[in-house]
Amino acid sequence: AHPDVFDVLLQVLDDGRLTDGQGRTVDFRNTILVLTSNLGSQVIANPSLTEVERKDAVMGVVQRHFKPEFLNRLDDVVVFHALATEELTSIVDIQIARLADRLAARRLSLDVTASARDWLALNGFDPVYGARPLRRLVQSAIGDQLAKELLAGEVRDGDTVRVDVLDDNSGLIVGRTA
Repeated sequence: AHPDVFDVLLQVLDDGRLTDGQGRTVDFRNTILVLTSNLGSQVIANPSLTEVERKDAVMGVVQRHFKPEFLNRLDDVVVFHALATEELTSIVDIQIARLADRLAARRLSLDVTASARDWLALNGFDPVYGARPLRRLVQSAIGDQLAKELLAGEVRDGDTVRVDVLDDNSGLIVGRTA
């Protein structure tokens, strides 16, 4: 982040308040700030390290990146583990449920096969960005394709839409069930 961002965070962490250019003040005294970063994600993904070695390596990256005066004001630093397959599958289920909720307004139901869910989990995960790209993948692989089919009249209100993996495993096929 830009150095000015750290100056603002230092003001919040030091004073417990933040003042804008017009003199308005926001009180942060009873606030918990959760700051996240992808620093050390390459280290976290290394399966040959023990948990202690992994945390030490990540903290080394964090200490090289942030100024000591910033780190000294943090109460705690939590190092997360890499996502497991079960966790990715749960995230896929959440993203599909969100899409299904949006489709319910058009009385459309969504039937996503297990192989399509596995394909999304595999292709929506990035070792550096974690599962963040998954939402975009669900939108582009299912939502965008479904929108085109709705506009073309191939899928209509009240239909059930089935999502499965293409035979060559290169993508998903979205279509109305017969």
